[in-house]
Amino acid sequence: MGLISVIWGIFALLWMLLAFIPLLGWGNWFMIPFAAVGAIIAAIAYALTSPQNRGRAKAGLILNLAAAVIGALRLTLGGGVI
Repeated sequence: MGLISVIWGIFALLWMLLAFIPLLGWGNWFMIPFAAVGAIIAAIAYALTSPQNRGRAKAGLILNLAAAVIGALRLTLGGGVI
């Protein structure tokens, strides 16, 4: 599950970068829930794996949370969230 969350986080970050392009900022509305699901998968993977093997789950959690937070900030700055 850790590897799935890392791949999910990479897709979320790529989607976030695509949403930085002008007129494509609406993509953040779909990327933020996508990243939240990835963060939930990463949290489950973190809880179920042994302490020695939590690196991928932790990386997936960081990637997904970073994508969600930056996407939310982008929406706030662009006037998408009123």
